[in-house]
Amino acid sequence: MAVQLHQVCRPVPPSSSPIGSLPACFTKQSTFAGDIHRFPSTMMLNKKDGRKGLSSSVKVRSSLETVGPTVVVGEVTEVNQETFWPLVNAAGDKTVVLDMYTQWCGPCKVIAPKFKELSEKYLDVVFLKLDCNKDNKALAKELGIKVVPTFKILKNSKIVKEVTGAKIDNLVGAIEEVRSS
Repeated sequence: MAVQLHQVCRPVPPSSSPIGSLPACFTKQSTFAGDIHRFPSTMMLNKKDGRKGLSSSVKVRSSLETVGPTVVVGEVTEVNQETFWPLVNAAGDKTVVLDMYTQWCGPCKVIAPKFKELSEKYLDVVFLKLDCNKDNKALAKELGIKVVPTFKILKNSKIVKEVTGAKIDNLVGAIEEVRSS
């Protein structure tokens, strides 16, 4: 996943800065590839004498967060007819797992906490859930829902695997298979 790193630097007082006075504020922008989730604030040091240089705060935005609805790594994101395809398309070649459920479904309620645990384990996978209620009926039909829960696994905006029922072992196996392909 490409991650945009925005780093805003503020100068320290000139007396303690080995490089003298700097502009009031400047921004450095870089793009990285890989699984970069969080960056703490950091302090840059002058390597020669160990004095403090610039303090910096770092904010990370993934490509999934730059347009429209957002996805948080390590969490399950609720989607609807309007947000589902934009998020899937923004995921690019990342694996996307969609939990299709209903509020009244007992097995859906049983597997929901396990699905959340999977989202915390597989930080390179996007986890979504869709309530197949009347508001999302058209999307559920488009995705070919027949029973709940149904898990659709997508890659490159295409459905590549499906797991029906509250079968966590089958779901984990399918996720592993798609991630490794």
